[in-house]
Amino acid sequence: MDALQLLTADHNRVRGLFTRFKAAHEGEDVAQMTALAARIFEELTVHTTIEEEIFYPTVKPETDEITESVDEGLQEHHVVKVLMGEISQLEAGSADWVAKMTVLIESVEHHAGEEETDLFPSVRTNTAQDALEALGKRLESRKAALGAPTMADTIDLTKEELLSKARAQEIPGRSKMTKTELAATVDPR
Repeated sequence: MDALQLLTADHNRVRGLFTRFKAAHEGEDVAQMTALAARIFEELTVHTTIEEEIFYPTVKPETDEITESVDEGLQEHHVVKVLMGEISQLEAGSADWVAKMTVLIESVEHHAGEEETDLFPSVRTNTAQDALEALGKRLESRKAALGAPTMADTIDLTKEELLSKARAQEIPGRSKMTKTELAATVDPR
């Protein structure tokens, strides 16, 4: 699986967490919101780390357009980190906490959408497939070093088992995903 597919899988896993967080908020389930916020923070921390340490530096020099997108992405990561720090200082479930979580979710959804529609297609056009595959391996290796689940943790599950996990995790687009895409997206926990 190449780097762009892996990063998109990360985006979809976080989108599933966002959907579950919003449902917990509607149900006024503070315990569930708190648990999901912790998972969201874990996912965002790993994702921003692998992008900033490996992906962005690798693709940034390719074109001026990519450089501009990477620079914007770094600033969006900064905003996410500031929000996570502020949220961590608030009482879970309080009005301010929920408001900041909502802004965090909106910010990340915007960022992921821009990467998928602007940055990733440009990177795919300007990068050889074998280089994207090698970059994907580096990203997966760093995720493992950070203690995050990787595709290796789920690849031996059947497609039906992966789909079941994807349904439970509210992964968007799961019905159209291949077994490999599901394995990269679902959280084995």
